[in-house]
Amino acid sequence: MSPKRSRTLRPVRHAFQQLFIHYYDAGGTERLLPADRAADVRFETCLPARDIPSYAGQKHTPGFYWAASSDTVLEYESFLEARWMKLLDFDANVACFAAQPFIFEGIDADGPWTHYPDLFVRRTDGSVLLLDVKNPEQVDKPKVQHQARRTATACATLGWDYQMVGEPDPQLWATVEWLAGYRRPLNAAAPVAHVLQFRAQHPVAIGELLSLWPDPQVERAVTYHLMWHHRLLFDLTQPLRDHTRVWTAPALEHA
Repeated sequence: MSPKRSRTLRPVRHAFQQLFIHYYDAGGTERLLPADRAADVRFETCLPARDIPSYAGQKHTPGFYWAASSDTVLEYESFLEARWMKLLDFDANVACFAAQPFIFEGIDADGPWTHYPDLFVRRTDGSVLLLDVKNPEQVDKPKVQHQARRTATACATLGWDYQMVGEPDPQLWATVEWLAGYRRPLNAAAPVAHVLQFRAQHPVAIGELLSLWPDPQVERAVTYHLMWHHRLLFDLTQPLRDHTRVWTAPALEHA
């Protein structure tokens, strides 16, 4: 549970075009830094900067998501945000991510502003992507666009990338949603993975890959697990079927 939110570290006065980042580190200590000193902070380890409200009759549906990429439970504010968490969790270029780990507090030509970005993403190459998840019906509203421009400018100052996203690609989402059910550790079924990877050294249809077993229920689950973790590769642009061809990831061929 997040620590009680105090408001003791706000700057007394902002200079023109000044930007601060307000956050709680992994130990719960409240911190406020000028943006030019915050680029190297590991925000993926920070506590959420706010408590997500939950009450009867609210329009959004909050909940929790377990991220396989970091073995971390994250709180989301809506089903749409949960979808993007799942997509990030699947993305091979993403090392880890965090939900609302800080607040932008700044002032620009239009006056003071604050913003809680939805998702902080640390890529495997160390670079950062900040995501704001918006209902498609809200994206084109002037207030939302203004906030996005301010956030994009702030991210440029920090050397980060920024995107405002809505509904994900339906084909990609259908595949990722299915495979996400198999993202947890294999445990007792781990030996099956080695057999599957050996048989898939060259592209092979899933149905053919599983034909070695008369009733491959466990083996099918392991296949989907390997696909989620990119140990078996496949064409993400096509629907997932038994004729989908998979192949062992190159780095694992001789493992």
